[in-house]
Amino acid sequence: MSPRTTTDWDARTYDRLASPQETWAREVLERLPLQGDEVVLDAGCGSGRVAKLLLERLPRGRLIGVDGSPSMIETAREAIGADRRVSLICGDLLELAPEALSAEAGVDAVDLVFSNATFHWIADHDRLFERLHAVLRPGGRLVAQCGGAGNVSSWRQGVEAAAAQDPFREYVDGFSPWNFYEAEATERRLRAAGFGEVRCWLQEVEPIVPDDPREYVAVVGLAAHHERLPEELRAPFVDAVIDNVTEDPFTVRYIRLNIEARRADTA
Repeated sequence: MSPRTTTDWDARTYDRLASPQETWAREVLERLPLQGDEVVLDAGCGSGRVAKLLLERLPRGRLIGVDGSPSMIETAREAIGADRRVSLICGDLLELAPEALSAEAGVDAVDLVFSNATFHWIADHDRLFERLHAVLRPGGRLVAQCGGAGNVSSWRQGVEAAAAQDPFREYVDGFSPWNFYEAEATERRLRAAGFGEVRCWLQEVEPIVPDDPREYVAVVGLAAHHERLPEELRAPFVDAVIDNVTEDPFTVRYIRLNIEARRADTA
């Protein structure tokens, strides 16, 4: 499975700043129905910070991590080391298929799909859920969390205002890499993809007041914008975003979309 048009990241800096994401992930991990011998897909494994926590729950199992960012996969390999239980794949989640997993990891299906802070970066959720359903065993589960409706609203308003200004507008005006959905719309998409026992809900979490707002915004939220901007405009764009966020101190207010579903069909 080869990477497609996915965004690369400053993985090492992201890993250093990702304590909030790890906190949310720990809560999701507590909901995972694991016995310890399952094959688990970490869909959007990032820098491997959460994958290491997953491995603690899989003493007799296997972990397959997929991420579209080459730097994230490289950093995850460094973090996890040589562990035969782990296969890390740089690829697009929208291209997941049993034959691709078989070629890359030696299995054509998984018992559970886990994901944290990833799905809102993916444009086509209908195809995403169809692809995840395709690689789950009958009875397998999907347990995930991502940004939901209303997520980082003041931050997004700052990004949109900055993107409409010169000299940035010709590159990023009207561009949005995020898809923050309501729970009900997500449930409909999951059922349409073939999932049953579907449950989705929104959850407001503790706001983040970053020590360095400029670094936090640049690394955690603007990687996709930076790929569209000339290098000399990236730092000025970050400054413009900060200037257009009205909250003082700079605060990021997160709303998470929780997802639980099961592949109910039989083999």
